[in-house]
Amino acid sequence: MIPKIDSQIGISVYSTKFTGIGGQIRTEAEDFKVNEVLSEKSLKSINQQDGYAVYKLKKKKIDTNHALSDIFKKTGIRLKALGLKDASAVTEQFVCSDSIGKSIEHYSSEKYSLEKIGFVKKPLSKKDMIANHFSIKISGCGNISDFTEYDKILNFYGYQRFGSKRPVTHLIGKALLQRNFKKAVELIVSFTSSYDSKENTEIREKLSDKSNYEKYFEQVPPQMDIERIVLQEIIEHDNEQKAIHAIPLPLRRFYVQAYQSFLFNHALSDAFTDGENLFEAQEGDVCYDLHGIIGKYVKGLDQHLALPFVGYSYYKKTRFDFQISKILKAEEIAPKDFFIKEMQEISSEGGFRQAAIQCTDYFS
Repeated sequence: MIPKIDSQIGISVYSTKFTGIGGQIRTEAEDFKVNEVLSEKSLKSINQQDGYAVYKLKKKKIDTNHALSDIFKKTGIRLKALGLKDASAVTEQFVCSDSIGKSIEHYSSEKYSLEKIGFVKKPLSKKDMIANHFSIKISGCGNISDFTEYDKILNFYGYQRFGSKRPVTHLIGKALLQRNFKKAVELIVSFTSSYDSKENTEIREKLSDKSNYEKYFEQVPPQMDIERIVLQEIIEHDNEQKAIHAIPLPLRRFYVQAYQSFLFNHALSDAFTDGENLFEAQEGDVCYDLHGIIGKYVKGLDQHLALPFVGYSYYKKTRFDFQISKILKAEEIAPKDFFIKEMQEISSEGGFRQAAIQCTDYFS
């Protein structure tokens, strides 16, 4: 049986057929480590002369957005991440300045450290990152030998993309695509989940009535910083679109990306259910090669099947368009909706994502 939270984020199938190995993950932050991997070309482009500063950000118990926000407040350096990493892990990632000029050699706090590694002539983007390397400790597990017959699993987006305690980011993203800023605000401040804490749920229930925004504003805890930003704007200006615009740009983009991730999970699940082979590429497929370069399937080459990541430049000519078009119709969303005229900076052209991942280096 698929857990409810899995269904909420588009996952409706299992890659494997055995009962599982049991155990727990993330009992401590050190149990879950993530390192970003840049393409060889991108690494070679980093020099020690001038340009846009590139840094290695190491962090624990703080997510990427909050770390970058704190760095900006403390140093005045505005940085852009290639990918977002959550707080419940020890992570290393690359971040890049968005302008040429001021840079620092290093900076650190209790939860993160920042070290400059060089400069690039053109700012790095998420296209420069070809992979994430994970090291995950599972405590109290058993029957790991049952997993040895599976060398690949479906490459679903996990809970952290949607909110582990409150799977809502994709719903906010969909509301933004529909230009329903009022609904987006309501989801941010008052969407509740059975996985969230009792205290958080209670304050969100009070905020389900807009007339309570000012009355309960001071009761909203500091960790709900995005909710406080949105509420403050509504209280002062009563303008939902302006309230959404007050949210930091990386997070606004993340909402749209979360909805794209939901569509990807949904399409991957439906294609698997329909009997599509997602573990091997075939004639006509779009694939990634070993260097992360995308192209058409070529027999004899070591390539990895890719599925479309829907955006305004959605590529229909794949064997997965049947599932994707069906999902989009049910969602009442079209690829063109991903170009948001009212907030162009969060528009997304889409792309591709690897359908399955290789499972190696696991042991008990």
